Amino acid sequence: MNLAAQSRTPLSDQLRFLRGLVQSPRGVGAIAPSSPALARAIAAQIDPLREGPVLELGPGTGVVTEAILARGILPERLVAIEYDADFARLLTSRFPAAKIIRGDAFALDDTLRHAADRPFSAIVSGIPLLNQPMERRAALVAGALQKLAPGAPFIQFSYGLHPPIDRVGQAFAQRAAFVWRNLPPARVWVYRQP
Repeated sequence: MNLAAQSRTPLSDQLRFLRGLVQSPRGVGAIAPSSPALARAIAAQIDPLREGPVLELGPGTGVVTEAILARGILPERLVAIEYDADFARLLTSRFPAAKIIRGDAFALDDTLRHAADRPFSAIVSGIPLLNQPMERRAALVAGALQKLAPGAPFIQFSYGLHPPIDRVGQAFAQRAAFVWRNLPPARVWVYRQP
């Protein structure tokens, strides 16, 4: 059994998540952590053979992080940015070989200043963009797209019927998956620069 599985219990993660929701309703966009089905659908958008680091924004309790690693991404390739201090400490203990940064994904340049020296092969976002104004959503996606290798995916999930933003520059949102087995059901969107 791996370290992440040993230190995780569904009830303890649910309680952490609810505490985060109460303390920061705009920063935590759901009533429960992502389901394993949603995490797998998100991770399926990553090509594990593509070289370069993978960036995860807003990993929360690490459900999607586990799916990314299960997809074949080595922990040493994973960089995660978590705003919540409690979640960041939890992630550091669960994924000691990954680079966990406590920081703000909306200030990506400053937060990643010393973290990555080459383009990312994928960026996964668990940031609740629908809780943010449109300008802030567009800025986050545009900034993330600039950090990607050509053709690499920016993967965002949301609970809305439509993508958090339809288009950023020449990158359009494409629905990659719809996952019923999540609370609430979620859609996975992929943006790529042409």
